[in-house]
Amino acid sequence: MPADPQRPLLRISGVKMRFGGVVALGGVSFDVGYGQICGLIGPNGSGKTTLFNCISGIYRYTEGDIQFEGQSLTGLPRWRMAGIGLGRTFQNVALFRPLSVRDNILVGAHHLGRSGFVANALRLPFVRQEDRAAEARCDDLLDLLDLRAVAQRPAGTLPFGFQKRVELARALIGSPKLLLLDEPAAGLNHSEVDDLARVIQQVRDHFNLSVLLVEHHMSLVMRVSDKVVALEFGMKIADGTPDEVRNEPEVIRAYLGDTQEDTHAGAA
Repeated sequence: MPADPQRPLLRISGVKMRFGGVVALGGVSFDVGYGQICGLIGPNGSGKTTLFNCISGIYRYTEGDIQFEGQSLTGLPRWRMAGIGLGRTFQNVALFRPLSVRDNILVGAHHLGRSGFVANALRLPFVRQEDRAAEARCDDLLDLLDLRAVAQRPAGTLPFGFQKRVELARALIGSPKLLLLDEPAAGLNHSEVDDLARVIQQVRDHFNLSVLLVEHHMSLVMRVSDKVVALEFGMKIADGTPDEVRNEPEVIRAYLGDTQEDTHAGAA
């Protein structure tokens, strides 16, 4: 599907989420267009991760609707999310540490196979074809994310920044149409964050996919995003271009202002 930021790939409509008497989301609505990078920001407790978990099927939202390519995700089992085109990384890296980088990436391709137990046991021709396709996409990702040199190393022996890339590759090998990135810059140093910004835009362009990222690193969000949505106390307080959101008084008060004050205090 050609990039078309005005055409919604993901549509979030009045989504509410309650945990007992606590309202985590109070009716959030926004779209993510085809080929668009959308940053989701807000202070701790604003509902960002809760919304991510609603989108990816971990939580079942209380009210509202989430549509992906016009199909409602309400009641859709979590295990089907990858099959319809949703890929996700998590803030805490969860790799199979003894396995090689290549094998960790290939784990993410399991849902692409259409063969059953018998076909796999007999190694029928179409099973081998599926394996070759997965291997080819893995090779593409190893090159794109500069992981070729460490492809055979156990993933647990890599520096943290490389482990983040392996997790990203594992999410991408499933050919998602929408990639959900949960605080991808967490734990990275300044140089690694610069590399991450390049990688996110490169991945979007290379695979022609959309990206929704939750992130506290404001300079990264403003650098890579086509649009930014800001939440506070489970409510949307801004939705627009990075410049529009950066200059929104409510955002400055709720988040950017606090971040700037912390930055200045740390530099003092």
